[in-house]
Amino acid sequence: MKSRNLSRLAVPIGVIGIIIMMVVPLPTFLLDTLLAVNITAALLILLVSMFVQKPLDFSVFPALLLVATLFRLALNISATRLVLRDGDAGKVIHAFGSFVVGGNLVIGLVIFLILVIVQMVVVTKGAERVAEVGARFTLDAMPGKQMAIDADLNAGLIDEDQAKKRRAEVAAEAEFYGAMDGGSKFVKGDAIAAIIITVINLVGGFAVGLIQQGMSATDAMNHYSLLSVGDGLVSQVPALLLSVATGLIVTRSATSGDMGTSVTEQLSQNKLALRIGGGAALALCVIPGLPKIPFLLVGVAVLAIAQRVKDPVPEDEVAAKAAAEAVELPAPDSPEQLLGEMRVDPLELALSPDLVDLVDTSSGDLLDRVRALRRKMAMELGVIMPPVRTRDDLDLPLSSYAIRISGVDAGTGEAPPGTVLAIGDGLQGLPGRAGVEPVFGLPGKWVPAELHYQAELSGATVVDRASVIITHLAEVVRSNASRLLGREDVRALTEMVKRTHPVVVEELTPAVLSLGQIQKVLQAMLDEGVPIRDLVRIFEALSLRAKISVDQDSLVEAARAALGPAIAAQYVTGGRLTVITLDPMLEQQLLESLRPSETGAFMAIDGLRAEAIVSEAARLAETAEQQGLSPVLACSPQLRLPLMRLLRAGSRRVQVLSYGEISGSTAQIETIGVVNGAYAGAA
Repeated sequence: MKSRNLSRLAVPIGVIGIIIMMVVPLPTFLLDTLLAVNITAALLILLVSMFVQKPLDFSVFPALLLVATLFRLALNISATRLVLRDGDAGKVIHAFGSFVVGGNLVIGLVIFLILVIVQMVVVTKGAERVAEVGARFTLDAMPGKQMAIDADLNAGLIDEDQAKKRRAEVAAEAEFYGAMDGGSKFVKGDAIAAIIITVINLVGGFAVGLIQQGMSATDAMNHYSLLSVGDGLVSQVPALLLSVATGLIVTRSATSGDMGTSVTEQLSQNKLALRIGGGAALALCVIPGLPKIPFLLVGVAVLAIAQRVKDPVPEDEVAAKAAAEAVELPAPDSPEQLLGEMRVDPLELALSPDLVDLVDTSSGDLLDRVRALRRKMAMELGVIMPPVRTRDDLDLPLSSYAIRISGVDAGTGEAPPGTVLAIGDGLQGLPGRAGVEPVFGLPGKWVPAELHYQAELSGATVVDRASVIITHLAEVVRSNASRLLGREDVRALTEMVKRTHPVVVEELTPAVLSLGQIQKVLQAMLDEGVPIRDLVRIFEALSLRAKISVDQDSLVEAARAALGPAIAAQYVTGGRLTVITLDPMLEQQLLESLRPSETGAFMAIDGLRAEAIVSEAARLAETAEQQGLSPVLACSPQLRLPLMRLLRAGSRRVQVLSYGEISGSTAQIETIGVVNGAYAGAA
C-alpha cells in the first residue's frame, strides 16, 4: 500500500519540484544529477515507444511529454542562472561544451543549429502533421466504429461487457490522438524556446563576462559561449529523443507486435529483395575511387541475412495443403457431418435466388435491419430473438421468400427485384403487378423502384422490399414468440435476474419450480401477447403461488395479476380503456359450467351458446375497432383463461382481461357493450 501511495504522489511531487527549480537556485552537483536523469528519461521514453504493441498501450505519453518538456525547460533556466551568476554550470554542461564540440565555439553552434533544424523541420513538423491528421480521421471514424460495435452486439457476436470494452477503446483512441495533436505542439515550442534561451545565454553571458567580471571580449566570448552552447546541446539531445518518440508513437499502424519485431519481419519477408540489395552493395566495390572494404562488409552482411530468410511457400503448395486439409474433413456420411446437417435452425429466412441481392452488404441493408430487429424484440417482448439464418433456397418460386421456425414455414411473401410496394388507391396508372402487404393483408402494387416518387404523389404509401420482409419477420416473431423461447433462453433469463435479484431466483428455482415449468408459464404469457420483460415481478408472483399450487393455469393467472396495470396499459387509447363486459346472469352461468381437465379448466356449455358468445364479442370488438379503439373483454379471474380459449378456438382474437387486471389501471374505463350470449331457441 505504501509503494502504491508513493507512485500516486510521485508525479505531483515531481511537478511541484519542477516549478521550484525555476525559482530556487540549484547546486552544480544536483544540476548534473538532474541533467543525467533528463537524458536517461528521454532515452527510456524512446525505447518504450518502440516496444509498445499499439499506441494506446502508452496512453500516458501526451501527459508525460508535457512533464518532460517542462522539466527540460526548468533545467535550462537553472543552468542559465548558474552560468550567468557563477560562470560554472556543472561538469555535464562543461563536458558537452569542451569534449563533445572540441572546445570550438563555431563547431558547437553549428552542431546545435543542426540538431534544432533536424528536430523542428524534419521530426517535429512531420510528427505534428501526422498527429493532426490522425486525430481528425480518428474522430471522423468514431461514429462508424460505434455503429459497428452496436451491430455486433445486436447480432449476438459480442456480449454487453465486450461492447463496453470496445466502446471504451474507441473513446480512448480518439482522446489519445486528440491529446497527441496538442502534445506535438509542446515539442515544437520546446525547440523554439531552446533557440531563444541559447541566444539569450550567449548575449547575457558575454555582457556579464565583459561588464561585471572584467574579462576581455575574447575570454568572455570563449568562456560563456561554450557554456551556453553546452547547455543548449545538453537540452537538445533529450529533446531530439522525445521528438523521435513522438514521431514513432503517432506513425505506428496496426501491427501485432512491437516495432523491432514488425520491422524485422516485414523487411525480411522478401528474400529476393535482400539478395538484390546485397549484390548491389558488392557491385559498388568495382567503382573506381570508392572504398572497397565498407561496401564489401555491408554486401556480405545483407547476403548472409538473405540466406537465413526462409523461402515463401508457393501458392500451389498452399492450395495443395488446403486440399489436403479438405480431404481430412469428415466424410459426407460421417456422424459429425450428418449431425451438423440434421440441426434445425430456430429461425430462418429463405430467399429465392433472385433476392440474394438483399443480403449483399454493398447494395442492401437487410442484414443490418435483422440485427436491429433482435434488439427491438428484446425491448418489446423480453425475449432474446435467436439469430436469423439467411440463405438462398432454389425450391422457392422467383421473387419470393419464406420465414421458417424450426424448419416449418411460418410466413411467405414476395419481393420482386427492382420494385417497391405501393399501398393505397389510385395506382391504376402505374405499371407493375398486384401484391399484398403480408402483415395486414392490404392490397397494393409492386411498381418499379424508379417510380416511387410518382406513387407517393398519387397518395400511396411506398415501402421498400427490405422493409416489407423485416415487418413480416417481426410479426412472425411476435406471433410465435412462445415457440422461440427455449429452455436455454429461460436459463439465461434466470441467470440475468439472479445477478440483480438473487433472493427472488433462489426462492423460485429449483426448489419450487423447475426451469421447464417456468418455461411453460412464460410461453403461455407470450402466447397471450403479454411481454415478459418484468421477470422480477413475474418470479415473485410465481414463487408465492407455487407454494399453494403448481397448476399451470393458476401460475399464469398469478403472473398476469402481478403485471395487471402493464397489461391493461397496452389497450389504453387516449387515456380510456374500452371494455366489453359479460351479462351478470351469463357470467354466473359460465362460472357454474367450469369443469377441470388435464389441459386446464373449460366451460361445459352447448355449441349454440358458445357460438353466440363468440359472435357477439367479435361484433362488439369490430365496432370499437372501426372507431380506432382497442377493446378488451372483461370477466372474473376464474373465467378469463377458459373464455380466452373459447374465443381463440372461434378464430376471434379478442383480448380477455380479468377484473383484477383492469382495476389496477389508472385509465378511464368505458364500457361499450355487454355480451348476453342469447341465441335463437334459448330457454
